[in-house]
Amino acid sequence: MTDPKYERLLKCYAVFKEKVDFTPRVALILGSGLGDYAQTVDVRYTLDYKDIEGFPVSTVAGHKGRFVFGYVGGVPVVIMQGRVHYYEGYSMEDVVLPVRLMKLMGADILLLTNAAGGVNWQFECGDLMLITDHICMAPSPLIGSNPDELGPRFPDMSEIYDKKLREKIKAAARGLDIPLREGVYIQLTGPNYETPSEIRMVRIMGADAVGMSTACEAIAARHMGMRVAGISCISNLASGVSSKPLSHAEVQETADRVAPLFKKLITAAIEKMGEE
Repeated sequence: MTDPKYERLLKCYAVFKEKVDFTPRVALILGSGLGDYAQTVDVRYTLDYKDIEGFPVSTVAGHKGRFVFGYVGGVPVVIMQGRVHYYEGYSMEDVVLPVRLMKLMGADILLLTNAAGGVNWQFECGDLMLITDHICMAPSPLIGSNPDELGPRFPDMSEIYDKKLREKIKAAARGLDIPLREGVYIQLTGPNYETPSEIRMVRIMGADAVGMSTACEAIAARHMGMRVAGISCISNLASGVSSKPLSHAEVQETADRVAPLFKKLITAAIEKMGEE
């Protein structure tokens, strides 16, 4: 008997195959401030989430909620304009369903982006941080049944963020003269921002930036054998690092300001990934 989790994924994949004739190499998930990146892509197809039966739809304002298929510098890509979050009330299975679907589409590399709070005292608003590792304090997306088609029951996570991909991103940043921090990202559930005491705790744990996404998606991708890379935009200083009250408006404002530089880095990084 087919596992219900895998059966649902196959139904979503069948809709994709019916509507889209495209095989991506790189999957890109756009974080806050990057929603219009798809306008810079040589677009061939789009597929709205709402047109895929059983597919979760983002409730966050400003998220378009669709897949975009096209080329970045000759590299075939699938782009998620709008991700779903655990804090929206979706199950973790829903949250990582898009990642699993993009793997079935043919993507073997996943590039994750997000807006994050700066935990490291040396970080400033507007910094870009290459994710070297993560701490996931949300429920594991691998809890529950484990169809063999998705990956092993107990997958290794000793190198979630691929070293070679990280080197390509650093080379892309050097070529553009874009300063690039490096650090550990921690995912908490949200949607509330963290207390100063919680930020002190995660700093002791080794986190440099904090957010409400990404780590669970990276786990699901590695589980299926994808190579993963991630970049955070430090859109605000975390609670206790700054004396200012935190707000989504501040996050969006900083993400929008940094977006032009971030987009250039994404494009250059994808082009280098396509050189393999």
